[in-house]
Amino acid sequence: MLHNLKELDKRLQPAIIDRIKVMEAMDVAESRAPQDGRIRVRVGQKDVDIRVSTVPTLKGEKGVLRILDRSKTILSLPDLGLHGDDLRVFRQAVSAPHGIVLVTGPTGSGKTTTLYAALSEIVSETLNIMTIEDPVEYHLDGVNQVQVNRAAGVTFAGAVRSFLRQDPDVILVGEIRDEETASTAIQASLTGHLVLATLHTNDAATAVTRLLEMGIEPFLVASSLSLVMGQRLVRLNCPDCAQKQEVGESTRAMLGDAKYEHLVQTVSLGCEKCLFTCFRGRQGIFELLSIDEELRGLILQKASVDKLRDYARKKGFQGMLDHGMELAGKGKTTLEEVLRVTRL
Repeated sequence: MLHNLKELDKRLQPAIIDRIKVMEAMDVAESRAPQDGRIRVRVGQKDVDIRVSTVPTLKGEKGVLRILDRSKTILSLPDLGLHGDDLRVFRQAVSAPHGIVLVTGPTGSGKTTTLYAALSEIVSETLNIMTIEDPVEYHLDGVNQVQVNRAAGVTFAGAVRSFLRQDPDVILVGEIRDEETASTAIQASLTGHLVLATLHTNDAATAVTRLLEMGIEPFLVASSLSLVMGQRLVRLNCPDCAQKQEVGESTRAMLGDAKYEHLVQTVSLGCEKCLFTCFRGRQGIFELLSIDEELRGLILQKASVDKLRDYARKKGFQGMLDHGMELAGKGKTTLEEVLRVTRL
């Protein structure tokens, strides 16, 4: 969520953008085309990477800086919010000798963080783990990490093909964006490798149809896919200003016929510790679609997303909305926050 922290004089805009470009060695003279880059700085004892993006707008150039703290520790799967059967199923999938495990969601939903939490549990001296990412956001000992470099010809698909000549056990693909990358990842899984990857889809079931839309044959998707996990991040209530409050009529209307509805929920009022945003910290909400034999049959038939969801629900599938509402029931977040991230 955006927060207005400080407003600067409009006249400073060109100078600030130029300074950012100089720090990243961008073309300062170019202001009519988008540019991307990276700044590496040291703040105190921390190494910080800043990914920079500039685009021209009607009111001058717009700059966005994404801060990556290199000293940030990798969270565990329970810390992310995975518990119970979901945690057991996910751990079982990432410990398998082969197959594809997909984590899906929009940009910024914590997909890479989840996959690195999984890698941190299986990394060992006996496993050859290789990753191809853009960019490499976490550094993990015992893992061979490769950065995408299109200028040098290092792409997602090309790197995976090179990995296969290095006898890997586990391959992490930072993002499946096209048919070539998807096809290469599937071939890697079918030749006895475990492939972990992210995919931009709204939920777990849509990931299956997305692969088919890319041009992957149904029998390849059905035989290689082992688990799809959809996820979102919800903001957590500030514990210092939380109190009980009745659920508003508008929220009840949005819930509709949801099987889980709270008459009273915990909300925060805002205080100095949460900068009056009412929230402090975030946690993942998840949905796991485990690919069994019957689901493989539906994939072979190119079944619709609705049919895939209907089958999963009959097998006890719990969606992200259900998981989020459980968190709201425990007072950790609000129903409005859950609806915000699951009903986009």
